[in-house]
Amino acid sequence: MKCAVVTSNEHKAREIALFFKGVAEIEHIPLECPEYRDDDVGVIAMKKAEYAYQVLQRPLMTDDTSFCIPALGGFPGPYAAYVQRTIGNCGILRLMEEEPDKRAFFETAVAFAEGQGIEVFRGRIHGLVVPPRGGGGFGYDPIFEWEGRTLAELTIQEKSLVSHRARALALLKCWLEARERGNRRF
Repeated sequence: MKCAVVTSNEHKAREIALFFKGVAEIEHIPLECPEYRDDDVGVIAMKKAEYAYQVLQRPLMTDDTSFCIPALGGFPGPYAAYVQRTIGNCGILRLMEEEPDKRAFFETAVAFAEGQGIEVFRGRIHGLVVPPRGGGGFGYDPIFEWEGRTLAELTIQEKSLVSHRARALALLKCWLEARERGNRRF
């Protein structure tokens, strides 16, 4: 199967291509989609997929991610990319200085679009906001600890297996494989 990954983020495209290696041929297409706003990343991913499919007319994936900190009322939520660009990890850590509750979670929604419609798959991981550690990753990875290590301390291969995006992609992969098995004629 051939599938386009529509994102301007090369890191995401590489992570997705690595995840589907040997299963699907993934092509990165940095199509600029409108910046949809909603409190639900699933709705945002679906709207991006609708737009991208209208333009490209081929099977594709889009995604959107939220980074939620319960002690901050869920902030930054689906506005994680904007917050990363404006106040960054240092700003998040300043906001969290006096907060005893350091819990946080990432949620990614991956939308798969093709001629038959759009399906949305969600993945989530829970962890803690911590002082930055690790030299890998991008975005909030250095300040998000999952099971004792920050996402920046994981190799790209490790992260591609356990991340919020990986969990959503795993659901999509299972769905595609089940659909393929169901479509076979014997």
